[in-house]
Amino acid sequence: MRIRAIAMVASLSTSLGAQARPFTDVWIVPMRQAGSAVSFGEPRNVTQRAGYDNQPSFTPAGDAVLYTVIGADGQADTWKFTLPDGKPTQVTHTPESEYSPTVTPDGRSFSVIRVEADSAQRLWRFPLDGQGAPSLVLEKIKPVGYHAWAGDHTLVIFVLGNPSTLQIADDRTQTSEIVARNVGRALVKVPGRDAVTFLQQARDSASWITDLDVRTKTTRRLMPPPPGADYHVWTPNGALLAASGSRIYVWTDGRWDVAADFGRWGVRNVSRLAVSPRGNWLAFVAEDKPALR
Repeated sequence: MRIRAIAMVASLSTSLGAQARPFTDVWIVPMRQAGSAVSFGEPRNVTQRAGYDNQPSFTPAGDAVLYTVIGADGQADTWKFTLPDGKPTQVTHTPESEYSPTVTPDGRSFSVIRVEADSAQRLWRFPLDGQGAPSLVLEKIKPVGYHAWAGDHTLVIFVLGNPSTLQIADDRTQTSEIVARNVGRALVKVPGRDAVTFLQQARDSASWITDLDVRTKTTRRLMPPPPGADYHVWTPNGALLAASGSRIYVWTDGRWDVAADFGRWGVRNVSRLAVSPRGNWLAFVAEDKPALR
Protein backbone atom coordinates (compact mmCIF):
# COMPACT_ATOMS: atom_id res chain seq x y z
CA MET A 1 0.00 0.00 0.00
CA ARG A 2 1.31 3.41 -0.90
CA ILE A 3 1.96 5.65 2.10
CA ARG A 4 0.13 8.93 1.75
CA ALA A 5 2.50 11.02 3.81
CA ILE A 6 5.42 12.74 2.17
CA ALA A 7 7.55 14.47 4.76
CA MET A 8 7.66 18.21 4.19
CA VAL A 9 11.15 18.37 5.62
CA ALA A 10 12.51 15.87 3.14
CA SER A 11 10.64 17.46 0.25
CA LEU A 12 11.94 20.94 0.95
CA SER A 13 15.49 20.02 1.85
CA THR A 14 16.25 17.50 -0.86
CA SER A 15 13.80 16.99 -3.67
CA LEU A 16 12.34 20.39 -4.45
CA GLY A 17 14.24 22.98 -6.39
CA ALA A 18 13.91 26.68 -5.73
CA GLN A 19 11.16 27.09 -8.29
CA ALA A 20 9.17 24.11 -6.98
CA ARG A 21 8.87 25.17 -3.36
CA PRO A 22 5.30 25.98 -2.34
CA PHE A 23 4.42 29.63 -1.77
CA THR A 24 2.52 29.79 1.50
CA ASP A 25 1.66 32.35 4.17
CA VAL A 26 0.72 32.17 7.84
CA TRP A 27 -2.62 33.78 8.71
CA ILE A 28 -4.21 34.50 12.08
CA VAL A 29 -7.86 34.94 12.97
CA PRO A 30 -9.62 35.65 16.29
CA MET A 31 -11.60 32.68 17.53
CA ARG A 32 -14.47 32.36 20.00
CA GLN A 33 -15.94 29.26 21.59
CA ALA A 34 -19.26 28.61 23.33
CA GLY A 35 -19.50 24.96 24.23
CA SER A 36 -18.95 23.00 21.03
CA ALA A 37 -19.73 26.02 18.83
CA VAL A 38 -16.78 27.84 17.26
CA SER A 39 -16.85 31.19 15.47
CA PHE A 40 -14.19 33.37 13.87
CA GLY A 41 -13.46 37.01 13.17
CA GLU A 42 -11.67 38.45 10.17
CA PRO A 43 -8.48 36.64 9.11
CA ARG A 44 -5.22 38.50 8.50
CA ASN A 45 -2.18 37.49 6.46
CA VAL A 46 0.76 38.09 8.80
CA THR A 47 3.65 36.90 6.61
CA GLN A 48 2.54 38.39 3.36
CA ARG A 49 5.44 37.76 0.99
CA ALA A 50 6.31 35.57 -2.00
CA GLY A 51 7.92 32.59 -0.32
CA TYR A 52 7.51 29.70 2.09
CA ASP A 53 6.10 30.64 5.52
CA ASN A 54 4.63 27.58 7.20
CA GLN A 55 4.37 25.26 10.22
CA PRO A 56 2.95 27.68 12.85
CA SER A 57 2.77 26.92 16.58
CA PHE A 58 1.91 29.13 19.55
CA THR A 59 4.11 30.03 22.50
CA PRO A 60 2.86 28.95 25.97
CA ALA A 61 1.51 32.41 26.79
CA GLY A 62 -0.34 32.54 23.48
CA ASP A 63 1.20 35.93 22.71
CA ALA A 64 3.34 34.85 19.76
CA VAL A 65 3.55 32.35 16.92
CA LEU A 66 6.68 30.44 15.91
CA TYR A 67 6.90 29.34 12.28
CA THR A 68 9.30 28.22 9.53
CA VAL A 69 10.63 30.58 6.87
CA ILE A 70 12.61 29.53 3.82
CA GLY A 71 14.64 32.43 2.44
CA ALA A 72 15.71 33.12 -1.10
CA ASP A 73 18.89 31.11 -0.48
CA GLY A 74 16.91 27.99 0.41
CA GLN A 75 17.81 28.21 4.09
CA ALA A 76 15.05 27.37 6.59
CA ASP A 77 14.97 29.15 9.95
CA THR A 78 12.53 29.70 12.78
CA TRP A 79 10.81 33.09 12.90
CA LYS A 80 8.29 34.57 15.30
CA PHE A 81 5.56 37.21 15.26
CA THR A 82 3.77 38.62 18.29
CA LEU A 83 0.03 38.99 18.67
CA PRO A 84 -2.05 40.76 17.75
CA ASP A 85 -0.03 43.19 15.63
CA GLY A 86 3.66 42.35 15.95
CA LYS A 87 6.04 42.19 13.03
CA PRO A 88 7.90 38.99 12.12
CA THR A 89 11.40 38.61 13.59
CA GLN A 90 14.01 35.93 13.01
CA VAL A 91 14.70 33.53 15.90
CA THR A 92 17.34 31.07 14.60
CA HIS A 93 20.37 32.01 12.50
CA THR A 94 22.17 28.74 11.80
CA PRO A 95 23.96 27.13 8.84
CA GLU A 96 21.56 24.19 9.20
CA SER A 97 17.87 24.29 8.29
CA GLU A 98 15.24 24.03 11.02
CA TYR A 99 11.60 23.03 10.54
CA SER A 100 8.42 22.57 12.61
CA PRO A 101 9.19 24.69 15.71
CA THR A 102 7.17 23.31 18.62
CA VAL A 103 7.30 24.52 22.22
CA THR A 104 8.29 21.74 24.62
CA PRO A 105 6.01 20.78 27.54
CA ASP A 106 8.20 22.59 30.09
CA GLY A 107 7.64 25.86 28.20
CA ARG A 108 11.34 26.74 28.31
CA SER A 109 12.43 25.62 24.86
CA PHE A 110 11.16 24.69 21.43
CA SER A 111 11.99 21.61 19.41
CA VAL A 112 12.74 21.56 15.69
CA ILE A 113 13.59 19.06 13.01
CA ARG A 114 17.07 20.08 11.93
CA VAL A 115 18.60 19.11 8.58
CA GLU A 116 22.24 18.70 9.48
CA ALA A 117 25.36 19.10 7.32
CA ASP A 118 25.27 15.43 6.32
CA SER A 119 21.51 15.71 5.52
CA ALA A 120 20.54 13.78 8.66
CA GLN A 121 17.15 14.87 10.04
CA ARG A 122 17.16 14.76 13.82
CA LEU A 123 15.18 16.41 16.57
CA TRP A 124 16.88 19.34 18.35
CA ARG A 125 15.92 21.74 21.12
CA PHE A 126 16.49 25.54 21.29
CA PRO A 127 16.03 27.73 24.40
CA LEU A 128 12.85 29.75 23.98
CA ASP A 129 14.48 32.86 25.47
CA GLY A 130 17.40 32.63 23.04
CA GLN A 131 19.91 32.14 25.85
CA GLY A 132 22.10 29.09 25.35
CA ALA A 133 23.06 26.61 22.66
CA PRO A 134 20.76 24.09 20.98
CA SER A 135 20.93 20.45 22.05
CA LEU A 136 19.88 17.10 20.63
CA VAL A 137 16.60 15.65 21.82
CA LEU A 138 16.88 12.21 20.19
CA GLU A 139 20.41 11.34 19.19
CA LYS A 140 20.00 8.10 17.30
CA ILE A 141 16.50 8.34 15.83
CA LYS A 142 16.52 9.60 12.24
CA PRO A 143 15.34 10.69 9.76
CA VAL A 144 12.50 12.43 11.58
CA GLY A 145 9.78 13.96 9.39
CA TYR A 146 7.24 15.22 11.95
CA HIS A 147 6.87 15.25 15.71
CA ALA A 148 4.49 16.09 18.54
CA TRP A 149 5.02 16.15 22.31
CA ALA A 150 2.54 13.87 24.07
CA GLY A 151 3.96 14.29 27.59
CA ASP A 152 6.88 15.81 29.49
CA HIS A 153 9.35 13.32 28.02
CA THR A 154 7.26 11.44 25.48
CA LEU A 155 7.07 12.23 21.78
CA VAL A 156 5.21 10.83 18.83
CA ILE A 157 7.41 10.98 15.75
CA PHE A 158 7.01 10.20 12.08
CA VAL A 159 10.22 8.48 10.97
CA LEU A 160 11.00 8.33 7.28
CA GLY A 161 11.95 4.98 5.79
CA ASN A 162 10.76 2.08 3.71
CA PRO A 163 8.24 1.82 5.17
CA SER A 164 7.84 5.08 7.08
CA THR A 165 6.60 4.56 10.63
CA LEU A 166 4.90 6.30 13.52
CA GLN A 167 6.85 5.81 16.74
CA ILE A 168 6.55 6.66 20.42
CA ALA A 169 9.89 7.94 21.76
CA ASP A 170 11.26 8.83 25.19
CA ASP A 171 13.92 11.55 25.43
CA ARG A 172 15.26 10.10 28.70
CA THR A 173 15.89 6.54 27.52
CA GLN A 174 16.55 7.59 23.90
CA THR A 175 14.40 4.68 22.75
CA SER A 176 11.36 4.40 20.52
CA GLU A 177 8.72 1.87 19.54
CA ILE A 178 6.79 1.56 16.27
CA VAL A 179 3.03 1.88 16.76
CA ALA A 180 1.62 2.55 13.27
CA ARG A 181 2.33 2.74 9.56
CA ASN A 182 0.56 4.40 6.61
CA VAL A 183 0.29 7.69 8.46
CA GLY A 184 -0.49 11.23 7.27
CA ARG A 185 1.18 14.53 8.07
CA ALA A 186 -0.87 15.81 11.02
CA LEU A 187 0.37 14.82 14.49
CA VAL A 188 -1.72 16.69 17.05
CA LYS A 189 -1.64 16.69 20.86
CA VAL A 190 -5.02 15.90 22.43
CA PRO A 191 -5.84 18.38 25.22
CA GLY A 192 -5.86 16.96 28.75
CA ARG A 193 -4.50 13.53 27.77
CA ASP A 194 -1.20 11.84 26.98
CA ALA A 195 -2.46 11.22 23.49
CA VAL A 196 -1.94 12.33 19.91
CA THR A 197 -4.23 12.10 16.90
CA PHE A 198 -3.02 11.48 13.37
CA LEU A 199 -4.36 10.67 9.93
CA GLN A 200 -4.40 6.93 9.30
CA GLN A 201 -4.76 5.38 5.85
CA ALA A 202 -6.93 2.29 6.13
CA ARG A 203 -6.85 -0.75 3.86
CA ASP A 204 -9.88 0.46 1.94
CA SER A 205 -7.88 3.65 1.09
CA ALA A 206 -10.15 5.75 3.30
CA SER A 207 -8.47 8.08 5.78
CA TRP A 208 -9.38 8.22 9.45
CA ILE A 209 -8.46 10.64 12.19
CA THR A 210 -7.06 8.18 14.70
CA ASP A 211 -6.33 8.49 18.43
CA LEU A 212 -3.04 7.16 19.86
CA ASP A 213 -2.89 6.73 23.64
CA VAL A 214 0.83 6.85 24.41
CA ARG A 215 0.39 5.21 27.83
CA THR A 216 -1.32 2.08 26.52
CA LYS A 217 0.19 2.37 23.02
CA THR A 218 -3.20 1.64 21.51
CA THR A 219 -5.00 3.32 18.62
CA ARG A 220 -8.67 3.80 17.80
CA ARG A 221 -10.47 5.33 14.86
CA LEU A 222 -12.42 8.49 15.60
CA MET A 223 -13.88 9.83 12.33
CA PRO A 224 -13.01 10.38 8.66
CA PRO A 225 -11.75 13.90 7.89
CA PRO A 226 -13.69 16.24 5.61
CA PRO A 227 -12.95 15.65 1.91
CA GLY A 228 -9.56 17.10 1.01
CA ALA A 229 -8.53 17.74 4.63
CA ASP A 230 -5.02 16.57 5.51
CA TYR A 231 -4.73 18.56 8.76
CA HIS A 232 -6.75 18.90 11.95
CA VAL A 233 -6.28 20.46 15.39
CA TRP A 234 -7.90 20.36 18.85
CA THR A 235 -9.03 23.43 20.74
CA PRO A 236 -8.31 23.63 24.51
CA ASN A 237 -11.91 22.66 25.37
CA GLY A 238 -11.81 19.61 23.11
CA ALA A 239 -13.43 20.83 19.88
CA LEU A 240 -11.95 19.28 16.74
CA LEU A 241 -11.24 21.51 13.72
CA ALA A 242 -10.15 20.57 10.20
CA ALA A 243 -9.53 22.54 7.02
CA SER A 244 -10.16 22.03 3.32
CA GLY A 245 -10.04 24.64 0.58
CA SER A 246 -10.97 27.97 2.15
CA ARG A 247 -13.15 26.41 4.83
CA ILE A 248 -12.68 25.56 8.49
CA TYR A 249 -14.80 22.66 9.73
CA VAL A 250 -15.80 21.67 13.27
CA TRP A 251 -16.89 18.18 14.36
CA THR A 252 -20.33 18.51 15.91
CA ASP A 253 -22.93 15.85 16.75
CA GLY A 254 -21.28 13.19 14.61
CA ARG A 255 -20.73 15.32 11.49
CA TRP A 256 -18.48 18.00 10.06
CA ASP A 257 -20.07 21.46 9.96
CA VAL A 258 -18.59 24.49 8.20
CA ALA A 259 -17.49 26.92 10.92
CA ALA A 260 -16.06 29.54 8.53
CA ASP A 261 -15.29 30.15 4.88
CA PHE A 262 -12.40 32.59 4.38
CA GLY A 263 -12.58 32.61 0.58
CA ARG A 264 -13.81 36.23 0.48
CA TRP A 265 -10.46 37.31 1.95
CA GLY A 266 -8.50 35.52 -0.76
CA VAL A 267 -7.69 32.46 1.36
CA ARG A 268 -6.95 29.36 -0.71
CA ASN A 269 -6.05 25.78 0.16
CA VAL A 270 -5.77 25.99 3.94
CA SER A 271 -3.40 23.35 5.31
CA ARG A 272 -1.70 23.44 8.71
CA LEU A 273 -3.62 24.63 11.75
CA ALA A 274 -2.66 25.77 15.26
CA VAL A 275 -4.81 26.99 18.16
CA SER A 276 -3.58 29.28 20.94
CA PRO A 277 -3.47 27.91 24.51
CA ARG A 278 -6.53 29.96 25.54
CA GLY A 279 -8.41 29.13 22.38
CA ASN A 280 -8.76 32.76 21.30
CA TRP A 281 -6.63 32.59 18.14
CA LEU A 282 -6.36 30.25 15.19
CA ALA A 283 -3.24 30.30 13.03
CA PHE A 284 -3.42 28.61 9.66
CA VAL A 285 -1.39 28.24 6.48
CA ALA A 286 -2.77 29.03 3.04
CA GLU A 287 -1.41 29.49 -0.45
CA ASP A 288 -0.16 32.91 -1.48
CA LYS A 289 -2.51 34.99 -3.55
CA PRO A 290 -1.54 34.97 -7.26
CA ALA A 291 -0.61 38.67 -7.08
CA LEU A 292 2.08 37.86 -4.53
CA ARG A 293 3.87 35.29 -6.61
